[in-house]
Amino acid sequence: MTALKLALQKSGRLSDDSLALLKRCGLNFDFPKGRLIVPCDDFPIDLLMVRDDDIPNYVGNAACDMGIVGYDVFREHELTVNNDRNIVKILRRIGFGRCRLSIAIPEKFEWQGLESLNNKRIATSHVASLKRFLKESSINASVIEMSGAVEIAPGMGLADAICDLVSSGATLRSNGLREVAKVYESEAVLIAQGNESPLLQTHLDRFLLRLDGVLKAQGSRYIMMNAKRQAVADISRVAPGLSEPTVMPLAGTTDRVAIHMVAAENVFWETLEKLKAFGATDILVLPIEKMME
Repeated sequence: MTALKLALQKSGRLSDDSLALLKRCGLNFDFPKGRLIVPCDDFPIDLLMVRDDDIPNYVGNAACDMGIVGYDVFREHELTVNNDRNIVKILRRIGFGRCRLSIAIPEKFEWQGLESLNNKRIATSHVASLKRFLKESSINASVIEMSGAVEIAPGMGLADAICDLVSSGATLRSNGLREVAKVYESEAVLIAQGNESPLLQTHLDRFLLRLDGVLKAQGSRYIMMNAKRQAVADISRVAPGLSEPTVMPLAGTTDRVAIHMVAAENVFWETLEKLKAFGATDILVLPIEKMME
């Protein structure tokens, strides 16, 4: 049976989250040690466990049908390799692995805005992205390519600043650097070339249906509460749902009802306080594992 081929990072910051996402989509895999091609037990899809930098090339050259990779890796491919024969596009933004590509400088660097980078040396492993950013910002700086440990470049005298991925910023601070400009936000994305056969397109549509159900559920919550019937409209405005709420009469009373709804976003304490102010009681907020419209 012809199966989709999905490239994943074999190790690194996105690997575990990618596998967990696939399991939530109902896909089960057996991972013998050292195996690089892993078939799914119950869905027509095979995993290719490869280096993350290689994933866009595998997809672009039709060695696999899709891949999960950081937006930063996709962006480098887009700026350097994408052409009429090798077009890779984003199918879905997945959400985990959030970080940002930023420019950072030593604490002693006198920063007066982006113009301070003119005639400076900037070390990075994201060469194409940085060059595009500097060009669009009309900054004339030298880009020094480094494959790893970019944050040590200023201290070693190799560069005046760096451009690197930042999440918490702890690594920058521990190396005496501070973030001064953001190039773009990054997260895990699902990429594909988009030239599937009818059979593979059917498999892809089934996979995307499952994926969309999981992704939508991640940002939604199921809310249950009791309130007076006349408060239903106010409550719906405070916690807007994906559709109209379910309203059911409570036993033994004529003016109070049970309200069930699926909130389209996370529910914060401030929201609960507003629901309480409209007379809602016995409020329960539950996570949702998967959804299908």
